[in-house]
Amino acid sequence: AEFERRIVEGDYAPGDQLPSERKIMEEFGTGRPAVREALFALSKMGLVAQNSGEPARVTKPTAEVLIGELSGAARALLADPEGVRQFQDARMLFETALVREAAANATDDDVKMLSEALEANKRAVGTPLNFERTDVEFHYVLAVIAQNQILTALHEGLLEWLSEQRAISNAYPGATAAAIAAHTRIFEAIAARDADAAEAAMRDHLSEVARTYWEVKAGR
Repeated sequence: AEFERRIVEGDYAPGDQLPSERKIMEEFGTGRPAVREALFALSKMGLVAQNSGEPARVTKPTAEVLIGELSGAARALLADPEGVRQFQDARMLFETALVREAAANATDDDVKMLSEALEANKRAVGTPLNFERTDVEFHYVLAVIAQNQILTALHEGLLEWLSEQRAISNAYPGATAAAIAAHTRIFEAIAARDADAAEAAMRDHLSEVARTYWEVKAGR
């Protein structure tokens, strides 16, 4: 806790080498196991990098590290149907906000990038793995437009955590055509700078994906 405070408050800057384990032991009056446990915890938090045979160094935490720390808890929650529903609701709130942001602030280059992602998704029809990849990339562009690393990392986390839903829903008859139609409506609304239409299109899309998932699960 003390080392965490010192790093957060700037006593140690990114790139700085931490004292040796022996010096830390002497300074805090603790044993080697406690020091190693503390360094491991700081490493998981993204505050310290440890390479074999080299002194630990302070690192700058990233959004990816933050999301990675949540992944274990997320998977545990997703083992329960109610947990899946909560993640579906969270994704709905998140992505409807993203499309409103995109419709309000997307540049011409952003719209072009989204258009290219849509066209790649259309070309992937008939090849399930490519379709799933380009489906993810289309949605990911919406997070990229926001230019916020926390949002892009959170988006990656949600897509990873709901991967079972995506695989099941995309395999349902007619799901591919429905997804392309939904993505097209979302793109057209954003290109027209119509936030209400973009939100409605995304809400309809994710509602359909969730409905398909639960129908398939119920039939198993």
